Formats: sequence, C-alpha cells, structure tokens
Amino acid sequence: MSDPHVFPSKDITVTWSKRRCIHSADCVMGSPDVFEPGRRPWIVPDGERADLVARVCERCPTGALHYERRDGGPAEQPDAETTIRPARHGALLIRGDLRVATPAGEIAETRVALCRCGRTRNAPFCDGSHHEIGFRETGEVFEGKIGSREGVEGPLRITARANGPLKLAGPFTLVSADGRVRLAGGELALCRCGQSKNKPFCDSSHESAGFTAAELTGESVPGATAPPAPAPDDVTALGPATGT
Repeated sequence: MSDPHVFPSKDITVTWSKRRCIHSADCVMGSPDVFEPGRRPWIVPDGERADLVARVCERCPTGALHYERRDGGPAEQPDAETTIRPARHGALLIRGDLRVATPAGEIAETRVALCRCGRTRNAPFCDGSHHEIGFRETGEVFEGKIGSREGVEGPLRITARANGPLKLAGPFTLVSADGRVRLAGGELALCRCGQSKNKPFCDSSHESAGFTAAELTGESVPGATAPPAPAPDDVTALGPATGT
C-alpha cells in the first residue's frame, strides 16, 4: 500500500502520510465526520464542505495531511511568517515556506514536525519515538546563537549535518512552546540528538553522546528512493489510532 494514501471526492482530494502522522488528533477534533479512525476508509472528504476540510488539513502540524481542491478553490499557501516551535516533550513544529532536505532529496513543504529526541526512524521527520523513550523537555527558549535576519529572504532551508544538528537558513521566528518568547533570525543550529543542555539549540552534546545520523543536504542519497506516488484507488486505509 502506498504512502501517502489518497482519499478522493468530487470537490477535494485529501492525502495522508502514515509515516509522518504522530497522532496529534487535530483532524479528528476539527471534523469528526470526515476523519474517523477505525472506519474504512477513515477519511471521507465529502463528509463536510471542501473549505472546512481544507482548513482542517492545514491544522495538521506534521504535514501528514494535504489536499488538492477539485472545485476551483484555493490551494494552501504558506504562513506569511515562518515559525519554529519546540513542542512540549515533543517535536520541532515548523510552519511556513519550507525547503526540507530528506534522504531522497529536497522537498517543498508548508508544515513539518522534525525529530529532536534523536531516535526517529524517519529522519528528519518525527515518527513519535519521543513517546517510546519518554523524552522530556518543556519547549522553553532561552539564549542561543541565532544568525541575523537582516537581508535574509526566501524560503527556510532545512538541512542536517552528519552526526550533528539541524541547520536552518532563511527568515524565521523561533517561538517557545508557551508562546512567551519570540526570537527572529536568519540562521540557526538546532539539537536533533536529544542531549543538548540548552535545547532547542545545539550545544555540541552530540559529540560526547556519540550521536550518529546521516547528513541531509537536499541532494539525493544513493540507494534512497522517493516516496511512491499516491495511488488514486488507495482509499481503504484504516488510519491512525487517534488521529493525525
């Protein structure tokens, strides 16, 4: 069965990536008639107006849900302000105009959840492993090295250094989990090993921790393959245990 899974209807087609879903349940709470885990298929796009289905998909923090309007409605646009938010005891949630380096090459995105516990099996994305290992981190933001935003334009490009941090280049605002701290910048290195003593910033703890992870530059890695194209008849997926 392909990933992402495709759920068509007359007015809007919804795609869902099982590999990127971490069960935040925003979709289920936003429209339980459309998104019902355990039902087959678990997504029924014509259960609500296309405008509402689109809004609910855009609430998905991981980018597991996307949509294509078939009724002439507008496509999703990136948030005007690109934000990076470390979730309490969870992933890095990033929204905006994004270019994300993956083993299969660079992808354009509007919403991603990236691993910061060091245990994901789907780098650079979060796969929920922080739940398994009991990752605890409050999502507070204190002082860290942030490059100037002056003169920085374009999308936020996200790469990863071999055995080291996530590297972010482009305009962004780093926001604490509680929203009280907002720091604007144009360059940043964020911990992805889970060991930094100054999270979310990298403090080079990956070196003493012996962290190992592949470099991600946006170039395709030999042997890596892009996710298979969505299959139009792939509508039988049961969905997550609790939602997106």
